[in-house]
Amino acid sequence: MKKISILAIHNTIATSVAGPMDVFFQAGQLWNHINGVPLEPHFDVEIVSTNGAPVKCLNNIYIKPHRAMDEVDKTDLILIPSITDIEKTINHSTEILSWLADRHRQGTNIASVCTGAFLLAETGLLDGKTATTHWGFVDLFRQRYPRVLLKPERLITDEDTLYCAGALSAGIDLSFYLVEKFCGHEIAIQCSKALLHDMGRHTQAPYSVFSFQKKHADEAIRQAQQWLENNYTRQIDMNDVAKIHGMSRRTFERRFKKATGDTPLLYLQRTRVEAAKRVMETQRGTFEELSYLLGYENSSHFREIFKRHTGLLPTEYQHKFHAA
Repeated sequence: MKKISILAIHNTIATSVAGPMDVFFQAGQLWNHINGVPLEPHFDVEIVSTNGAPVKCLNNIYIKPHRAMDEVDKTDLILIPSITDIEKTINHSTEILSWLADRHRQGTNIASVCTGAFLLAETGLLDGKTATTHWGFVDLFRQRYPRVLLKPERLITDEDTLYCAGALSAGIDLSFYLVEKFCGHEIAIQCSKALLHDMGRHTQAPYSVFSFQKKHADEAIRQAQQWLENNYTRQIDMNDVAKIHGMSRRTFERRFKKATGDTPLLYLQRTRVEAAKRVMETQRGTFEELSYLLGYENSSHFREIFKRHTGLLPTEYQHKFHAA
């Protein structure tokens, strides 16, 4: 059996501890029980904390760990749950960071769920490697860890011995992913059927909301951003936008990319996609009509842009998120 140690951290979200634990615990058990065959557990799962004391979760539930992290003799995988109050948690996690780095040197796999990626990145183990985290914390993550190759559109990243999952429920997806990696496809499928979980999700793009990057010092570009957000339904020529804000096209694009991380055109596209998502979540109508209202005469072109940013076709997005 593989040994898994799930780290419980003060103010974590309880599901990011209990959810993965249940998936690993049930692998080889619930399916077998339903089908009347001997139980064959594939994982020995335990919860650990820094000192072995109970940990209070964000919802005021207390988790009683099995042992302190330093009492773990050998483990195949350490799972870091989501963290809240990121700055404070990191500042009080010196022991955890040292423990994680030391265990990884000894050959232990490490996985993070949601904002747990901040702790994993703080060890330096993710430098030069791909990672993901909750889409709402992308800007902060990039500011703190510029050497990490963040892929916020991905639900899961796999760097052989280092794994990350996006937001909270993605921790369940990661757990099934690891069941398949450690135990094979058949066991993972059996577990997914027994627990009624859809395997194969690979992107968090449909769930993310575009963050209008305004935390920069270029006031002229901030005004240009606001202009684009106010006029995205018009036919827009970026030469005109640059002129309105007193810049050449080349200077405008250079300053815009430096301040926001996006080109003006990409920023406009993302603004229009976000507007389209809001409409499709609440209203009915053809995508052709919506495309025209958002400034696109060619709905096929906007359909391609929409899928690129959300990972779904417009009909798929509306089916998934429209109010019944």
